[in-house]
Amino acid sequence: MTFVLAHLSDPHLAPLPPLRLYELVGKRVTGFVNWKRKRETIHRPEVLACIVADLKAQKPDHIAVTGDLVNLALPDEYVTARAWLDALGSPADVTLVPGNHDAYVGSGVAASLAHWGEFMRGDTTTASFPFLRRRGPLALIGVSTSVPSLPFIATGRVGADQLQRLEKILDDCGREGSYRVVLIHHPPTSKPSHYLKRLTDGPQLREVLARHGAELVIHGHNHRRQTVWLDGPNGRIPAIGVPSASEAPPGEHDPAGYNLYCIEGSRGAWRCEVVTRGMAGDGVVELERTELAN
Repeated sequence: MTFVLAHLSDPHLAPLPPLRLYELVGKRVTGFVNWKRKRETIHRPEVLACIVADLKAQKPDHIAVTGDLVNLALPDEYVTARAWLDALGSPADVTLVPGNHDAYVGSGVAASLAHWGEFMRGDTTTASFPFLRRRGPLALIGVSTSVPSLPFIATGRVGADQLQRLEKILDDCGREGSYRVVLIHHPPTSKPSHYLKRLTDGPQLREVLARHGAELVIHGHNHRRQTVWLDGPNGRIPAIGVPSASEAPPGEHDPAGYNLYCIEGSRGAWRCEVVTRGMAGDGVVELERTELAN
């Protein structure tokens, strides 16, 4: 039986709520200028609505969202984002990990947990990272890279404690024969030109994956469709990124889109077909189908 996992990322929900002057401090000042100068025309609510409608029409078994729901980490943005998540699906049917914009300022980490904690919680634990959810043959493993950073910097970090706990989760789920999907916002590898946007402990994460394995890593952050193959203990691991779910074409990056991962089989004989869907003209169409060979 095929299990279908939908994956979207970086909705950057618009428009911004009304701002109070005292809220424009620190990194929010540069972020607001960037929003008005450029990003406001890129991230369009009507595009996101079109993507979500198409996603729901595909009737996936579960939905993964890999962060950057908000833009400036304004208090009202978290409320709006919770309403958007509720419209997307129930906490049982939607799994979320936060992005760097969700921790744009120091209060963002606590705000995201307070408002979205039900979507970022394991089956048997309170909100903590990494968390584990089992859905069908999948082990969904949520890793947070969401940490505050200085202006003009969009780095993320997993941290030694998360990495240590991730090792055990990967081992346990591997012994059970689950299809292990790691959800993370920042990609595990970055180009030198993305130094200020990188995952600072990406090499350490890749070492954990190389030793303990996973079947699939999915992420956002770069606003592009991309696939990178990582080393694993028994073969290569695909790390797949998707565009922003709200980017209007033509934008700076790939137009808005999302992926469907159609997974079937069992340990040692998994099959995963990736269906890429995205904006083309005034609607969403299928762009390609790719079979992953783990």
